[in-house]
Amino acid sequence: MKISEAARLAGVSVRTLRYYDKIGLLSPQEVTPAGYRLYGRAELERLQEILFFRELDFPLEEIKAILTDPGYDRQAALRCHRNLLEEKRRRLDKLIALVEDTLKGERTMAFDAFDRKDFEEKRQAYAQEAKARWGNTDAWAESQKKTGAYGKEDWDRVNREGDAILDQFAALGDLPPESPQAQELVRQWQEHITRNFYHCTKEILSGLGQMYLADDRFRENLDTHGPGTAERLAKAIEVYCGG
Repeated sequence: MKISEAARLAGVSVRTLRYYDKIGLLSPQEVTPAGYRLYGRAELERLQEILFFRELDFPLEEIKAILTDPGYDRQAALRCHRNLLEEKRRRLDKLIALVEDTLKGERTMAFDAFDRKDFEEKRQAYAQEAKARWGNTDAWAESQKKTGAYGKEDWDRVNREGDAILDQFAALGDLPPESPQAQELVRQWQEHITRNFYHCTKEILSGLGQMYLADDRFRENLDTHGPGTAERLAKAIEVYCGG
């Protein structure tokens, strides 16, 4: 099927599939002489795997490392995905039941249905297992080493610092991406990643900038700071990294 059909089937944007092709994560089966990207069954199965990992918040770089690892076990990964999705379903069932009780007029002050602790613990355990078995990137290793010792106060600080930079990006308005203000914020963003996660080179930063636009979830999350934040950040990064 054509790229537009594959995108519609998977519920992602054409931009996302083009970006996956660009970074070597998912290439089409064939590119016609007219330039049409065509996707077959194997490519759609790989896309499904990518989306399973994205559902568990794996960065694209790590998904690529996992899926290209010679020892990658698709069946084992799918079993883990299923277990986590079942856990997610159980939590949603509790929330639905609580809503139904409330609609019936019951005033039960129950909050356990909102607790994500069990799901998050299992998700993190699976993420660590998958990355240990199949992922092997320097950035991941460094990030694990740094964040492994983080407590709640550390994560609060990291999130606070990151949000402050993104809020400033949102406030740039119509200032061009090459403006001194925008470029200074990119420098701060690069330092924020390096200080708290892994050494963020310009090459890595450039890839992140493209991903902020190509990956719908990144775009939506960044745009919570203000409409257009993802695009503003991505364009400023492109200038900062030399285009």
